[in-house]
Amino acid sequence: MKIILFVAFVFITTKTFSQIQEPNIRKHIRVLANDSLMGRGTGSSGEKMAALYIEHEFKKIKLKPNGDNKIFFQSFPFKSGVHGMGQEGTARNLIGFIDNKAENTIIIGAHYDHLGLGNDGGSLDANPQNKIHNGADDNASGTAGLIELARYFQKNKTKEKNNFLFICFSGEELGLFGSKYFTEHSTIDLNHVNFMINLDMIGRLDPTTHRLAVSGSGTSAVWETQLKSLSTDNLPIKTDSSGMGPSDHTSFYLKNIPVLHFFTGSHSDYHKPSDDSDKINYAGEVDVLDLIIRLVNQLDGQPKLTFLATKNKSMGLNRSFKVTMGIMPNYTSDVDGLQVDGVSEGRPAQKAGVKTGDIIIQMGELTIKDIQGYMEALGKFEKGQTVPVKVKRGNEIVTLSVTF
Repeated sequence: MKIILFVAFVFITTKTFSQIQEPNIRKHIRVLANDSLMGRGTGSSGEKMAALYIEHEFKKIKLKPNGDNKIFFQSFPFKSGVHGMGQEGTARNLIGFIDNKAENTIIIGAHYDHLGLGNDGGSLDANPQNKIHNGADDNASGTAGLIELARYFQKNKTKEKNNFLFICFSGEELGLFGSKYFTEHSTIDLNHVNFMINLDMIGRLDPTTHRLAVSGSGTSAVWETQLKSLSTDNLPIKTDSSGMGPSDHTSFYLKNIPVLHFFTGSHSDYHKPSDDSDKINYAGEVDVLDLIIRLVNQLDGQPKLTFLATKNKSMGLNRSFKVTMGIMPNYTSDVDGLQVDGVSEGRPAQKAGVKTGDIIIQMGELTIKDIQGYMEALGKFEKGQTVPVKVKRGNEIVTLSVTF
């Protein structure tokens, strides 16, 4: 009986014990997504305040500065506005290092910039100008997760057989500026990077499905096996093989580095002023971070991962389509077609009658089977053109006229 009780105790404590402290996550997101930071627009005073907060946390954790001239900051030039057509400015990445005296290094990254006051494009609000876009999920959640992973791996008494480089990127929303700059001006030898983990929007795990999306699983032969072993009923993992997508892991994939992008799913607050800290699933984010720790531990001591090229179809990398519908796709759905997770007011989809939950199955003469088909279809249409769009709504097929 005592043996049975002991085994049960070990099982319960192993299952419920978290390596990550939820109050810390809550604190970071509430600070970074506070109105006083004015949406953390790239190069803005609000983003500089966020950078100082992150620097303060890096110092508390006792990370080694690995930016310019032995400080945490790495400055880079950028152009603001839609498609980089605005004013020139300077932004900063923050880079901290854990030196375990290992040959190779794991990079963990997250972008800390967001849309600011909605004046530089990217917002899905009907009238975004001069509205604070706090970006609690996008990407205060990823930044908070990075800080706490840094804290864990710094304090972990059993030192891993890899070094760690933690990078908070700026300029992601304007076009991956910070991560592109880092990979062209790396502060470490990229030939000794084992792999890169990107945390972008990990704060809204669906409390019903608990499904976690992980892309980049085709960039190394080990990823699918490792992720499958970590997938459970409580945290099922949906993988996407592509190493490219509209987030910072793409910059590393293009340097032939194995990558994974962790993402808890789209929602109706994406790129809107309503993406606030009170909507974060804090317990869900802790679960995601604990899973990443287990993944790193499973790979610890194994040989450096070998890079594999993939078909680049994930999450719609191209941001320069002539037309958009104004919807938020569901990236974790397994249905045939493109499931709509949100519809922006005043945009073509909303005007045509598209509703949240609809599944787009055809645009014009083009059959839509997944997000790749949807993105390819958008590239075929012109502004002002009207096309029939078929959606599955419950058990019905509804045809709508969308004018771009």
